[in-house]
Amino acid sequence: MPRTARCEWPTLALILGVAAGWMMVIGCYELLGPFVVCPLAAVLVTLQSSLQHEVLHGHPTRNPAFNEALVYCSLGLFIPYRRFKSLHLRHHNNDRLTDPYDDPESHYLAWRDWRDLPGAIKAVLTVNNTLLGRLTLGPLVSQVGFLGAEMRLMRKGERAVRQAWMHHAAGLLPVLAYVSLIGNMPIWLYVLGVAYPAMSLLMLRTFAEHRAHDDAEARSIIVEFCPIFSLLFLNNNLHVVHHANPRTPWYQLPKLYRSARHEWQRRNGGYVFSSYFELARQYLFTTKEPVPHPLRRLELDADVRAPEVAS
Repeated sequence: MPRTARCEWPTLALILGVAAGWMMVIGCYELLGPFVVCPLAAVLVTLQSSLQHEVLHGHPTRNPAFNEALVYCSLGLFIPYRRFKSLHLRHHNNDRLTDPYDDPESHYLAWRDWRDLPGAIKAVLTVNNTLLGRLTLGPLVSQVGFLGAEMRLMRKGERAVRQAWMHHAAGLLPVLAYVSLIGNMPIWLYVLGVAYPAMSLLMLRTFAEHRAHDDAEARSIIVEFCPIFSLLFLNNNLHVVHHANPRTPWYQLPKLYRSARHEWQRRNGGYVFSSYFELARQYLFTTKEPVPHPLRRLELDADVRAPEVAS
């Protein structure tokens, strides 16, 4: 669905509201205390991360520089917006979705890479493929891999990567200054009590967002009933609809889905959950899929046989 409005006011209002809410909550740290401030701030930071995802897809205006300015200061601390944008747009190559090499957001490894890992790392990554593991270890595992890849790119002289991190650092300065000087909140507490839990909340969405499947459209999930999480994730629980319509604003995705519910479920091969509670019941302690990609194996891995999976 092509965009029509010059300015998507619901998105703009939400961006400004989240920023104002975050400033208010952090500013009341001494009054409310960490047990109130940290959960509230984590929810707001998660919502800002969802809004950054919306912005990189060209919302809420047709001016990319203005859009970026709206989310320039990353309240979640860990991911530079420009790197998120670059990598996520590559992720939207649906034909290569979940590929260990071509999809930068894939949680799968190639078989030859998996084969060569130490047993302890294999154990951590296997636990990370349960929902409980993803919510607890996931942010740390993700950051270790991400930062390692980023440092390798910078050592190779990738100027765009270096510039993205410089912009990120510039945006972090006012965030950390506000936390420390206005909120009188310890930086370590913000990192561990707000930013890390916010990334954990995002991991709830991304945990089962994609699966290995021969059909590209059947790789993206539908989670139907989740009014709170739908707002928090800006309707990306209807992920197959988003991947088919990446330029459609978040508040139009439910209507698109409802207008052809059975067709969307047919297109995604029935990869449907009634809610995130159903997802948790199935995978809280159980691995969703193996870490090595069950359907992507290089010829160089011919000596390592991948187990067959139902598709």
